[in-house]
Amino acid sequence: MKSQITGIVFSWLAAAGIAAAANPPSILPAPQKLVVGAGQFKLTPATRICTDAASRATGEYLATQLRQSTGHKFKVIAAKKGAVKGDILITTANAKTNLGAEGYELTVAKDSVAIRAPEQAGNFYGAQTLLQLLPPEVFAAQPVKGVAWTMPCVQIEDQPRFKWRGMLLDSSRHFFSKPEVKKILDELALHKLNTLHWHLTDDTGWRIEIKKYPKLTEVGAWRDGIGFGLDPKASTAYGPDGRYGGFYAQDDLREIVAYAAARHITIVPEIEMPGHCGAATDVYPELSCVPSTNNLPGTAAWVAPGAVARGVFCAGEDATFVFLQNVLAEVVQIFPGKYIHIGGDEVNRGAWQQCAKCQTRLKAEGLKDVNALQNYFMRRVEKFLASRGRVPVSWGETLESGLAPSPTFMDWLGGAEAAASAGHDVVMTPYAACYFDYYQADPSLEPRAIGGYLTLRHAYNFEPMPAKLDPKFHSHILGGQGCLWTEFIPSLKHLEYMTFPRLSALAEVTWSPKEARNWEDFNRRLPVQFQRFGQLGINYRRLGNDQRLDRSNQPKDAINIGEWTPAQMTGPAGALEWDVTPQLTAPGQYRVDLNYTHGAHGLNVTAVSLLEDGVVIVRKARETFTGLADGYAVYLLDLPVRKAGANYRARAEANLATGTNSFGKVFWSRQPFPEKP
Repeated sequence: MKSQITGIVFSWLAAAGIAAAANPPSILPAPQKLVVGAGQFKLTPATRICTDAASRATGEYLATQLRQSTGHKFKVIAAKKGAVKGDILITTANAKTNLGAEGYELTVAKDSVAIRAPEQAGNFYGAQTLLQLLPPEVFAAQPVKGVAWTMPCVQIEDQPRFKWRGMLLDSSRHFFSKPEVKKILDELALHKLNTLHWHLTDDTGWRIEIKKYPKLTEVGAWRDGIGFGLDPKASTAYGPDGRYGGFYAQDDLREIVAYAAARHITIVPEIEMPGHCGAATDVYPELSCVPSTNNLPGTAAWVAPGAVARGVFCAGEDATFVFLQNVLAEVVQIFPGKYIHIGGDEVNRGAWQQCAKCQTRLKAEGLKDVNALQNYFMRRVEKFLASRGRVPVSWGETLESGLAPSPTFMDWLGGAEAAASAGHDVVMTPYAACYFDYYQADPSLEPRAIGGYLTLRHAYNFEPMPAKLDPKFHSHILGGQGCLWTEFIPSLKHLEYMTFPRLSALAEVTWSPKEARNWEDFNRRLPVQFQRFGQLGINYRRLGNDQRLDRSNQPKDAINIGEWTPAQMTGPAGALEWDVTPQLTAPGQYRVDLNYTHGAHGLNVTAVSLLEDGVVIVRKARETFTGLADGYAVYLLDLPVRKAGANYRARAEANLATGTNSFGKVFWSRQPFPEKP
């Protein structure tokens, strides 16, 4: 490296808006400090990788990556004192301790390369950065000829902003094989992400082998068909008998855990409770609530005598806690990480209200309501996990019933500031910025998704640190993760399309300094990242128009014809209706704007119709979304003839799968038919 710096301190200058040097390295996520010097280092068949004893595994990993694309042997040898001319050094010696467990230094000179880090995670991330300094072909699975294997001379000092940088993989809705999960782990490692939150159980499938309860996977891991209205050919996860699903044997899970650990990724398994447990209660119905005999037919919570309430564990049944402790005892033997996720979201506490055993438990424990009963439930499980040296993680809904003393809080609905201020650790997963099962652009141009709207820019603009949180509590914000719920994602190829490049954006948000975040420069680096994806066989969404029709062109004379509230969204398909007879005065084209105003959920609209005396005469079926993430639902309805004396109503059909806590206003305006030429 020249004493006279001929390059740039790239992150700092980008943050300040200063022009960058020509063709700076396209490293993603952007490093904390990067100085580009003059010259290059060239890999040759004689290049060796020299390591200290602690760094041997990292050296072998890097050698394997380089061998498969360059064809060079890259011997890994013990480092000796003195120069490493012509070689790559990976060591913990003389590393800066202030870089922390995941920080590193990378120095590329004309005649040598050195990676130094206090811990092996840092050396591993330094190796990832080294690979990104080389041509994208370095990620090829086979030797590539005609490539100059050079990297620019740089001085990099880097460490992550947040401790928790991750992704949720939902294997319950759709099953992903062991090789597919390993590929996903490699994709996380490429982005310096360190956590895979693995959703293994839910209503639709139990994916983890529990030897004490073999029926969980013999029966609970399978269903009759692919479900979710999908094409049966969209997935290959079928057993020999034609049933759909699959599960991971414990030996397979241990292999995956070891594969992740070699990439410095911790797997956090999620075993859902007390709700989202239909795959377990279908197999063991004695763990469900049986309604009391005095509940009244016709009421919302009524269930036929002798039936069970599906998908929620009985909080009044002691056998429930015996079952869960036995399950978790095996889980902690498979997953050695600090955290175990125990769900806690979207619990049908109405079932507990009608269950005699739950009501008996509530009274015996002096609990005031079923919210407090959930708190009791979670505390019992948390106490067991604590006895095994583990920290429980729960979803945001546990805030409603009062946070128990120990869990880490995963915020998707809000409440992070209150939780962190109370001394709880928080992982940020707000749906408006982190739910990658949402549409990336206009639904008419995208594969079917659960709803919602989350562009690449929304993902990049995500800020994990709550703006109003007192700085003294900042350390309780562990970081963030993208969530990939897979109701409509039945294959790895589809999963990758929904994940990338939005997860690339989140990786930069959680790793790089906030002040260095730069949307234009991120876009400059993405094309090179896409070349890497191509070499790795990663499917991804190409850059393009990810914006939607917005409110800015709503006619000024549009009339507010009504609203929607959670109380209205109870009919078939979430049907919402408004009287438009006074506004429909003549034939023409009418525009309907549905504008979200507030609430925890947006509105997923699937169709809008015009009814004449109760009969649908015009229907436009197209999935749109209006919500926090700036999506807008706009429909045009054509009325060739207006019938005198008729009653006219506008109807919107809404997909309520993502929730009903939504409020908004509906506007109506007339646009005359265009004149014929």
